[in-house]
Amino acid sequence: MSHVGVGPRAVMRSVAFLTAGVLAVPALAGCTSEDPAGKPLAGQDVAAAARASVSDGGTLRWAVDSVPDTLNAFQSDADATTTRVAQAVLPSMYRMDETGSPVRNPDYLESAEVVDTEPKQVVVYKLNQQAVWSDGREIGAADFAAQWRALSGKDSAYWTARNAGYDRIEKVERGANDLEVKVTFSRPYADWKALFTPLYPKDVTGTPDAFNDGARRALKVSAGPFAVKKVDTKGDQVVLTGNPRWWGEPAKLDEIVLRAVPRDERVSELVAGKLDLAEIDPETADEVTLAAGPRNPATGTPLMGPGGTPAAGPQGRSAAQALRSWAIANGSDEEAAEEEVLAREERREAEAKARRRQQALSGFELRKSLEPAYTQLALNGAEGPLADERVRRAVARALDREKLAEAVLKPLGLPAEPVGSHLALSGQPAYADGSGALGEQNAKEARALLADAGWVPGGPVKKDGEEAAGAEKDENKDEDKKDEEKSEGGDDGTYIVGEDDKNKDDKNKDGKNKDGKNKDGKNKDGKNKDGKNDDGADRESGEKHSSGKNTAQGGAPGAYAPKGTAAPAGAAAAPLAKDGKALTLRFVLPSGPGSETLRTVADRITDMLKEIGIGTRITKVPDESYFKDHIAAGEYDLALYSWPASAFPATDARPIYAKPVPAADGSLNVAQNYTRVGTDQVDQLFDRALATLDQKEARDLLRKADSRIWAAAGSVPLYQRPQLTAARKNLANAGAFGFGTPVYEDMGFLKKGAQGSRPTAPSSASSSPSSSS
Repeated sequence: MSHVGVGPRAVMRSVAFLTAGVLAVPALAGCTSEDPAGKPLAGQDVAAAARASVSDGGTLRWAVDSVPDTLNAFQSDADATTTRVAQAVLPSMYRMDETGSPVRNPDYLESAEVVDTEPKQVVVYKLNQQAVWSDGREIGAADFAAQWRALSGKDSAYWTARNAGYDRIEKVERGANDLEVKVTFSRPYADWKALFTPLYPKDVTGTPDAFNDGARRALKVSAGPFAVKKVDTKGDQVVLTGNPRWWGEPAKLDEIVLRAVPRDERVSELVAGKLDLAEIDPETADEVTLAAGPRNPATGTPLMGPGGTPAAGPQGRSAAQALRSWAIANGSDEEAAEEEVLAREERREAEAKARRRQQALSGFELRKSLEPAYTQLALNGAEGPLADERVRRAVARALDREKLAEAVLKPLGLPAEPVGSHLALSGQPAYADGSGALGEQNAKEARALLADAGWVPGGPVKKDGEEAAGAEKDENKDEDKKDEEKSEGGDDGTYIVGEDDKNKDDKNKDGKNKDGKNKDGKNKDGKNKDGKNDDGADRESGEKHSSGKNTAQGGAPGAYAPKGTAAPAGAAAAPLAKDGKALTLRFVLPSGPGSETLRTVADRITDMLKEIGIGTRITKVPDESYFKDHIAAGEYDLALYSWPASAFPATDARPIYAKPVPAADGSLNVAQNYTRVGTDQVDQLFDRALATLDQKEARDLLRKADSRIWAAAGSVPLYQRPQLTAARKNLANAGAFGFGTPVYEDMGFLKKGAQGSRPTAPSSASSSPSSSS
């Protein structure tokens, strides 16, 4: 279970301390007639069309992030493009439907069922009698057995990234005939449908050498609607061509070319006519939507702007500005007139270029959905303040997850609901909102948790050789000290009359001054991103007497407000300290061009934490080192990254939330649990869910596990990731796939006059994209 660079799959304590001392798991499924799984928040947007409406032939040029280093999906350096190729060229026993649930793939599988559970679980697969490899050999038990042996973990000569499920198989053998495969398990395995997808030929999995090196740059034998024609590393593309031995519905396209195009270059490639399909960022989505809208027949310019607003004039200039420009250009001041004439010429050239760009993009449309993945805030519980569960819970309860989801999704016209589970997404069978185990956003209770953990508002902070209390120890000490004196150490959070806002009238309704700054002058980037704060309650952290003197440690001299004076709206809580160290957490973020949304979310989280007295120090690092050198290495306090949703959470999510254990060399084996937070109870619930063949029982166990993961507060799910795709208007059955597995043989270009089906815009959100996320 991996995403956005996450690889394939001091001793941590078992977290037991909670506010009440005991974990109370909320009522789960079975207590209500309403299905807690709900429905997917957004459906596919692929311009669905019947095959009869799609032309035969053509080449689809599809942007991807990279040319894969390997075509073997079970190796550690496999990536998203590896998966895309495998889906198009290899057998899959099951594929995902629109709810993210596994459904049998009839092109390969006539049936599959558990035929025995005692003394051991036995599954019999009945294969499609037409299913053959591209070399003409039947797909059969020999291929299943070779893949099991390669992935079982028993032979270390196979360089595999994972063996989950395959390590539970005892034997694989031929069934009653050549079309049957009988798989016997040594231990019960609930997620058996996850196995043998994709299925590689025994030519690839039969020997360690073939497995390790035989399928890295080529797949000589395949069995899908397409086959790999070539992997062109110099041309940065993978070319797939129709498989002449394919027995299913013939592929509509002649070729699919997967082109590696950086995300910040995709709009240029779309304009140049070199792409037909590409995932894009919100800014490009805005541009595509604008270009695809109605246009002035005389000038060719858009009639409407983003969000359905009237389009601005040329270069966004108003009629008054245009009139002023004409007056200057034709005025008596010759020097000013000459400058204005030159400026008008430059504007005309820019306008002509913009019109050509919009005209080129007018052949595309935006197709959008929600990706089967969610973004989370990770809290590193290995050391420092976040090793204390009370501090992690305080951080989590300071977050207004609804506002964070709205900031990202609402401007895009997508449903803006926070994710309520670590293990599934809305609409998937295992989904239920387990966030009640943590509690709703509540700044007052968050501050109480911090106080219980010993973090004192306005406490004394060491000045000499001072370090932040977070993970960052020695990096940029001088800069840290300077920042601390300026923000954390120099203000005990007490409301000092005359030092909050120099001119009360200069304040806007949203709590900002007219210069756009907050009371403290600035945030990390100099701005308050959402311009909002909470209701201002419980602002004064220092205990005050009727004399007006502040008794909190570290109180600064000055004129103090009398007891009961309300803090000004928008005031942050006092910075917290303990044992002479300020509570400042290092927030690590990727710095690449595709990470603007994450940085926006980080700024808003920073503001929310500031409200309870927690400081943050944002560190931006290169994308290529973000996971390896920071997340996986544990060099962070807070971080934002994503995990994909899985149809098999008992298998795929376990290594993400399993309690870290000591390795033989004394290091900590965290698997994919980069937060280093885990409990024995969660591990036991995963193990029980894996071992039961009762689907309802498995779902209930997973929901209980999720509630305990919420309570431990090692990570906080925020929002389902947006999926924005630019597609040629005449391209059918491709775009924003949501949960569903793409059907490659149905993709193609519409016949003249034919139209694909598009979903209606959700009523709960804005109907147009925006770059403001």
